Amino acid sequence: MAIITVASSKGGVGKSTLSLAVATTLARRGASVAIMDCDPNRNLVTWRAGPSKSPVKVLSDVDSSTIARALREAAATYQFVIADMEGTASMMVGSATLASDLVIVPARGSIMDATQARRTIAFIEDQASAIGRTIPFRVCFTCTKPGFATRDEKIIRRKLQDNGIPIMRADLGERAASRSMFTSRLSIDELDPGRVAGLDKAVANASDLADEIIATLRANRKAA
Repeated sequence: MAIITVASSKGGVGKSTLSLAVATTLARRGASVAIMDCDPNRNLVTWRAGPSKSPVKVLSDVDSSTIARALREAAATYQFVIADMEGTASMMVGSATLASDLVIVPARGSIMDATQARRTIAFIEDQASAIGRTIPFRVCFTCTKPGFATRDEKIIRRKLQDNGIPIMRADLGERAASRSMFTSRLSIDELDPGRVAGLDKAVANASDLADEIIATLRANRKAA
């Protein structure tokens, strides 16, 4: 019933990792979840072909002319539909954005990523202007070092906040579990804590992200 698009005009910012961590966390809680893998690399399609017993459904047969319809059709069946977009400001990203209840813009704590995040936000706002309504979005910092923020990251956060750009409280931390999910093709909670360092913290991190996304969706619906 909720469509969440994970989008950035820059590749390598953790879109697929964020999508998978949140999707499998929601599914573990009993929600029905589908991921629309719109990244040409098809990392989530590859993950789904692995041994994971997570009930998350991965869909991929879409293009710019069908993405909006496919998202809405999936949302009629699943409680959460997460669209993992390609790393560019394309027509497909625009169509998915227009269909979304929330857009998450992942960004690393670097000036290059911040610049691309602002471009993505400008793209979202332009799409919203075209239809005469607000499209809710949040920036999510990714690949951060838990408990430590670099000077650049602090400056970037402050500048975004000063410009009124909403930032998620929870980051997606740089953890071994993020890589292991794709290497083992398992959900984060299925990984072996004996082989993946700091797994308990990674599971908690994914849970915090899912909680905040749910709270944001609820707040947006209440305000609408």
